[in-house]
Amino acid sequence: MDQSSSLKFLGSWADSHTHRVRLALKLKGLVFEYQEEDSANPSSALLLHNPIYKKVPALLHDGRPVVESLVILQYIDETWTDNPIMHADPFERAIVRFWCHFADDKLGPAVGLVFSSAGEGQKAAVDQVHENLKLLERELRDGAFKGRRFFGGDNIGLLDIVLGCGSYWLAVFEEVMEVKLVDPDTFPLFHAWLRDFEEQKEVKETIPPIDKLLEYARGIRQMMLSLSTDTTTATTIGAPATGSTTSNNDAAVEEIGLLQESLVL
Repeated sequence: MDQSSSLKFLGSWADSHTHRVRLALKLKGLVFEYQEEDSANPSSALLLHNPIYKKVPALLHDGRPVVESLVILQYIDETWTDNPIMHADPFERAIVRFWCHFADDKLGPAVGLVFSSAGEGQKAAVDQVHENLKLLERELRDGAFKGRRFFGGDNIGLLDIVLGCGSYWLAVFEEVMEVKLVDPDTFPLFHAWLRDFEEQKEVKETIPPIDKLLEYARGIRQMMLSLSTDTTTATTIGAPATGSTTSNNDAAVEEIGLLQESLVL
């Protein structure tokens, strides 16, 4: 590491995208200053350095901001080349990038729907998670990652970070929502990979304790149920929503949306 370099990292303790960057920094052995952010009330520093998305994570390298977790991860790997998290081969890098986008565009949203839905909608979301996990299981069994301990090979790589920093929510959602997402008999290779990933020293230092994550998820779920109950009651009574009620509900919906983003892959 270039000891003259200054690194400041803005994140949020329960945010899986924050965990991605924190883990990469640990794997690289980089020293950084950390600033905790409130997802619902971003600081002036976060708004200054990420004015477009206004959310974590944000990495400041010698005062210059790099934002969005996938962008940050690749920036870290290209800037500090020791302990690489991406292979040198361009085709391998392309495959990894594809599956990183799969995690963010397909698997993550499906997991989020499990948490935010109920009844038949939740059942459909669980089925979608299973379909996505089948694709990963197939890649581990017969595809580009066959025979590997980690997606990155013998060591944790970029895709391990992206999938792993978020997959721990699967166990949390299983308990909170009383659903089964990762069956070791159905997804033996993915399940074994996840258990191995979670046992790594740097991962244990990055991921918050399970009881803290459970408490956080239950709190968000309660907020969602309370908001749903308030809306249903007002509709049943037929009373028009007051300006104060509408404003409070809008604020709650926005906060829940921000919090839900932190829960998915």
